[in-house]
Amino acid sequence: MGAVEAVVDAALGLSVTQAHDLSTAQTCVRAVVVYLVLVAYVRFGKKRFLGEATAFDAVLVIIIGSLASRAISGTAPFVASLAATFILILMHWLISYFSQNSPALSSLVKGHETILVKGGQVDHAALRKAHMSSDDLAEDLRQQGVGAPNEVKEARLERSGKVSVIKQ
Repeated sequence: MGAVEAVVDAALGLSVTQAHDLSTAQTCVRAVVVYLVLVAYVRFGKKRFLGEATAFDAVLVIIIGSLASRAISGTAPFVASLAATFILILMHWLISYFSQNSPALSSLVKGHETILVKGGQVDHAALRKAHMSSDDLAEDLRQQGVGAPNEVKEARLERSGKVSVIKQ
């Protein structure tokens, strides 16, 4: 093992076989490295997956968190965890890229919007299908500055789970 490899191993505890054998300093260095690597990965991936996330985006964030925590805590191999995270972000990017021009693929991985109110009339079947109560809809409408459904030209439950409103 060369001098650089020895320093990296000592700093990150790469040769440690049990997570409980990592020192506090090694765990902290791992946290910093994972943080910097994840920032780079997010810059590589599409920025939106951390914004108004669809279920497709949220699943990626959950898995990234799980893999990153395992890399930091030493319960999984450090480099392998970061590599797996990169592959998942790459896969997410590719699926998103191909979904741009494929409505079928986009609907499959990201879902579709649901019209909840049309012309001031609430679609109660759509509410049931979305597992929303009338109170949920009323709250979402109020958050959009609307007091009642009859003030709404159209309200949709978007793929992100947010309700968007077009007023009459």
